[in-house]
Amino acid sequence: MEAVLDLLRETVLSPWVYLVLVAITAVDAFFPAVPSEAAVITAAVLSSAGGHPNLIGVIASAALGALIGDHISYWIGRGGGSRRLARLPEQSRRRAGTEWARRAIDRRGGVILTTSRYIPGGRTAVTLTMGAVRYPRRRFLLFDAIAAITWGCYCGLLGYFGGLAFQRDPIKGVVAGLGLAVAITLALEVVRRLRRRAHARTARR
Repeated sequence: MEAVLDLLRETVLSPWVYLVLVAITAVDAFFPAVPSEAAVITAAVLSSAGGHPNLIGVIASAALGALIGDHISYWIGRGGGSRRLARLPEQSRRRAGTEWARRAIDRRGGVILTTSRYIPGGRTAVTLTMGAVRYPRRRFLLFDAIAAITWGCYCGLLGYFGGLAFQRDPIKGVVAGLGLAVAITLALEVVRRLRRRAHARTARR
């Protein structure tokens, strides 16, 4: 494990680390198998240990990458998804589900977009759907910028304070930051499912 940590230290001392963070967070937005939270938190933990990389640079790189990736996902949905949705039969269940998603996004698209950024996989589904239903581009940019900046601050500060708490053992700082991020993600998912069940019960009544 020490060898891995030494390799990470060598990587984050390079000026290319910011470009790497932008690339990782961008790809994660439309290909959620890439662990962007882990990369940002690890860089922030190491930042707290020696000031390299710069924490502001880590947060800015994460936010920029998230913004770029979310827009790529949006345009993928807008390009291919909208045409497929238009060909769905009028009375089909998928068409009805699409119309429901469109109405929900129209009513509270900003809230949905900002909260989904904290749920790996969920953010990809939301941005693809927003593109497919042709959510207004300017509004998407506004709310996605808010989501990307707050997410970058969230991951960066989790890692930074985790690193401060375990200055003598950065590995524990990384684990603590990742553990807290996972716990918050699970809590958000539980709340989302409970609210969905409550809405379903209300609709049946």
